[in-house]
This record gives sequence, structure tokens and C-alpha cells, in this order.
Amino acid sequence: MRLIAIAALAIAALTACTDPAPAAPPAPEGKIRVFTGGTIYTGLADPATVDAVIVGPDGRIIGTAPPLSQDWSEDEVEIIDLSGAVMFPGFTDAHAHLLGIGQRELTLNLEGTASIDELVTRIEAELWEKPAGTILFGRGWIETGWPEGRMPSAADLDMVSPDHPVILVRADGHALVANTPALQAAGIHDEMPDPAGGHVERGPDGKATGIVIDNAMAPVMALVAAPGEAEILEAYQVGAETYASRGWTGVHNMSVSPADAARMKGLDDEGRLPLRIYNAFDEAGMALAARREYETDTITNRAVKLYMDGALGSRGALLIAPYADRPETSGLELLSPEALRAQMQEAQAAGVQLAIHAIGDLANRRIIEAYEALGLKGDLRWRIEHTQLLHPDDIDRMARSGLIASMQPSHAIGDLHFAPARIGIDRLRGAYAWASLLAAGTPLAGGSDAPVEVGSPTIEFYAAVARKDLSGFSGEGWHPEEALARQQALALFTTGPAYAAFQEKDLGTIEAGKIADFTVFDADLMTIPEQQILKARPVMTVIGGEVVWQAEW
Repeated sequence: MRLIAIAALAIAALTACTDPAPAAPPAPEGKIRVFTGGTIYTGLADPATVDAVIVGPDGRIIGTAPPLSQDWSEDEVEIIDLSGAVMFPGFTDAHAHLLGIGQRELTLNLEGTASIDELVTRIEAELWEKPAGTILFGRGWIETGWPEGRMPSAADLDMVSPDHPVILVRADGHALVANTPALQAAGIHDEMPDPAGGHVERGPDGKATGIVIDNAMAPVMALVAAPGEAEILEAYQVGAETYASRGWTGVHNMSVSPADAARMKGLDDEGRLPLRIYNAFDEAGMALAARREYETDTITNRAVKLYMDGALGSRGALLIAPYADRPETSGLELLSPEALRAQMQEAQAAGVQLAIHAIGDLANRRIIEAYEALGLKGDLRWRIEHTQLLHPDDIDRMARSGLIASMQPSHAIGDLHFAPARIGIDRLRGAYAWASLLAAGTPLAGGSDAPVEVGSPTIEFYAAVARKDLSGFSGEGWHPEEALARQQALALFTTGPAYAAFQEKDLGTIEAGKIADFTVFDADLMTIPEQQILKARPVMTVIGGEVVWQAEW
């Protein structure tokens, strides 16, 4: 009866430090799990921490402190010893691209490339002994901090790839660099006009530089063979496994092809998706989201993702005033105000949640204006994805509208190296304004935008509370007052995503009746010095009471 003795000790300890609680209903038949032996944060104000959490066979929490008095046999109880680790409500990434996360693990990953010289060297190595004409595709580069101080060009790549088309997508997914053979194969030439919502960068001589932005990317990307069925399934499984190993219990999966809904359900039915998934389909998925098709106990399909503009780094974000470092442009309009209102009306009629990409201040303002003009009512919980740059006048307007700000803290600590040049110091007042939005009453949900960013919960938590880059640097005009307190940062990845997905009754905190999704780290994110947050490591990921990933001890 050793297991029962351990459970009794945990229960006795809780009883000693808490008032008696009402008796919980009897646990259903099957295994009962008791998580104990470490610090457990509930995400609640009271109690903030408990010593043990008891989970029923149905994957829901039976009780915390104070504990239950139950006569369970050792066959019914399993003790999960945290071994001094720190447990939190399950961390959810409120904005990521699961297929892209898996593909990044399976293809040429350029994340962390430190210069154009290193990029060219890596391309040369990848092409070694590959037959002429073979297309090389990769993604993940970003020029922030590169010593060359610029984006790569076709001329850079041509030096080592005269006979191979090379296509390398920037980390944000809104720009790519292609070499001359790829540009020629895609039919991109110096005299061609820009498509609506897209741009081909040209140098002073009028020649295409190799940088292609947003909608202009389509003919280049068409050169890359579409992944087959097996490759898509593998990428989803690898993406989910990667995220579970980082400590995420859930993801709000953005820009999903409607065709992938059935694929994800099939993988989940086979036990190959160890992650709770909330899908936001591309606009072709409106009918699917309205019908809530292909859902499972861990997959929800009720949202659609729209795009208002591009990204700030590639100057595709739509601004009220021109770019400070490129005054001839104010960014790209990917969705007109008229088309936005039509999509909003369709979504409201269908009962579909909208998640709308907006980075520039004009793109964000147009969403707020359209929402106000339509007089939309009801518990819609529509979201602005990124909300990176707001005009200060629009911060209170957004709070009054009821829109959710779905924001990614790591964007701020990466963008601080180029955003001042893009928009000027004065406009940083409304940039990445987490604390101001929260104080105004806007609901926040935190994510990473992986594979644009690494997709690490500790990096995102650090960015939210430190508002500094990974080396501890914060630039001029970066408004340190917009950093969040630790409890606010915890909510950003727990209760915030739960509310943004209509799941606050089931997720976000550790309390009786909720689903047992837990994230366990080897360090206390709530108390350690901020720079040490980056050194914290996940040790266990629990979804529905099941340990889906555990570090080797």
C-alpha cells in the first residue's frame, strides 16, 4: 500500500495549511493521478500555490488544496513525483503555425544564421554535389543584427548557385530572397508591375534585387513542389511533438488549409498529435469552421484567419504615415476596408470567430473602425493577431471595442533592433503596448508566431517581463513601462489563450473541474532573476492528465 501512503502524506500536508473544502464527487472508475513533490502554481489569486493536484481518470482535476478524503486502493492511484520542479497551468501558444513548425524541423532551417556571409556558405554546402537544376528551398533567415546591415540579394546567392534555383523565405514568411535562376524561372523581371498587395524590390538601377514581398511571392513559391500527403502528416506530427517537448500544452494554429482538418483529426485519432489544437483556417475554411467539422476532444475548429497587411521588417505593414527609412512607401494593403466589412458580416452570420492579422497602425485602425461601424454584438471574441503598432489614440478605442489583442512578446525583443529605423522613435509609443492595452481593459493572449520565432515558452515569458533582447539589451525609446508583471505574463499564456478560444471554463487555471493540462519547468519562472528565465527547461508536459512528454532525469 506504499502509493496510498504517499498520497495520504500529501493530503495531510494540504489539510494542515488550508481550510476544509466541500467533498468532491467520487472519482470515476480507473486510474487517479496525484501530482505532488514540487511547487504548483494554480494561476489563481487564492490559493496561488498548492502542494498537490488530484486528477481523475477522465483527465479533469478532482481537487487541489484542500484535498479530498477518499478510500482509494493502490491500483487506482498513481503518484506523479515532480521531484522539486515547478508546475503551472498548461502554457498555450496563442499564435503559431504548426505545419510550418514541423516543416522547419524537416527542411533547411536558416534560423540563427548570423550574416549574409554565413548564409551564402550554408547554401554552398547544401548544394554540394546536387545535380544542376535542383531547387534549394529554406526558411528562417532574418537580417536583424547582421553585420552587413541589409537583406541578402540575388547577387549574393548567385556567387555559389549559378546552376540551381534558390528560394529562401524570411522568418516572418512575408518576404523571400531568390537567386537569378529562381527569378527567371518564376517569370520575375525588372519591368514587371507589382501585383496588388505585393512588391518586388528593385535597386537604384531599376533591376530586381531578389527580395520579393507578400503577394508577389506566389510565382516564386509555385516553383517549390507542394508537399505530398505523407510529408504533410509527418510535419504535423513532428510539429506537435516538438511543441510538447518545449512545454506547450496547446497551440492556436493559424492560417490552416481546410484540407488539413481531416488530416489532423486522423493523426489525433491515431494518437500522433500530443497537443491541444485550436485551428484558425484561411478564408476558404469559413464553411468548415461554421459547421465545426473534424473536431476531437483536443482539436477545435471554429475560427478563420484574415490578413490586413504584411510585416514590419519587410516594410509590408500598413502605416498611417510613410516609413521613416523609406518615405516612398506606407506598406501594403492586403484587404480593403470594403472587403474586410464583407468578411466580418459573413463571419458573424456564420458564427465564426475571426483572427485578423494586423501589424501596422493603419491596418489595426481599420479593423477597429470596421468593428465599430458594423455595431457588432454578442460574444464574438474576434482577435487582432499581432497588434504590433497602434496609434496611441486607438489603445482605448480597442479596449472599448471588445476585440482581443493576440500578441507575441518575442516580436518586440527582435524588432527593437530595426523598428526605430522603420517607424521612428516617436511612433514607438504605441508599439508592442502590452501593459497599456491591458490597463485599458483589452483582453490579451500571448503567442510566439513560430516558425517566425523560435516558439519557446521561456523566451516568450522572458520577453514579456523583461522587454529586452536575449542579451539583456533594450534600445532607446523602447518603453520599459510596457513590460508585464510575472502574474500578468503567466496569464498571457494560460487564461488569456483560454478566453481567446472560448475555453476558460476548461483551461487556464489549476482548479477543480478543469482539464488537467500542466506545464512543468525545472525553475520557478515567478521568482528567479529575469535573465535566468531563459535557462529554465521544460521537464514535463501533461495534457488531459496524461504525461505526453517528459525529460530524461
